[in-house]
Amino acid sequence: MIVIGIDPGIARVGYGVIDVVNRKHEPICYGCIESGKDQRTPERLLHIYTETAALFDKYPPAHVAMEKLFFSKNITSAMNVSEARGVLLLLAEQNHIPVTEYTPNQVKQAITGSGRADKRQMQEMITRLLHLKEIPKPDDAADALSIALCHIHIMR
Repeated sequence: MIVIGIDPGIARVGYGVIDVVNRKHEPICYGCIESGKDQRTPERLLHIYTETAALFDKYPPAHVAMEKLFFSKNITSAMNVSEARGVLLLLAEQNHIPVTEYTPNQVKQAITGSGRADKRQMQEMITRLLHLKEIPKPDDAADALSIALCHIHIMR
């Protein structure tokens, strides 16, 4: 069973693909879908849609886990992230893939046991739990792997 974790954004969408077989989880791939500031918002959203659709085709997920946007000090940034989230939710729905959303604190709690873990603690823990040789880069990819693993832990 494949779970794809997504850390949504307009400039960068982090993704992490984890395969679960017999209660063991193995990272398949991770990375980011990036769009340029020079692109119009509709172009950026189409790029996110197209690249994520290709990811879903290559690694058909049984579940998608996504970070929930719960507040933002920058309204413009929050709106852009919300638009990207809408595109990602639409794509999942079109493909009949269930989506579960998690707050950052829920992810931190599931991965480290503390909802107050800092970014470095999260990165070190995800590296250990997934038996990776190094901390996943960029941060958005590490966050996406954490979101996917959070979902796997909660599903159990």
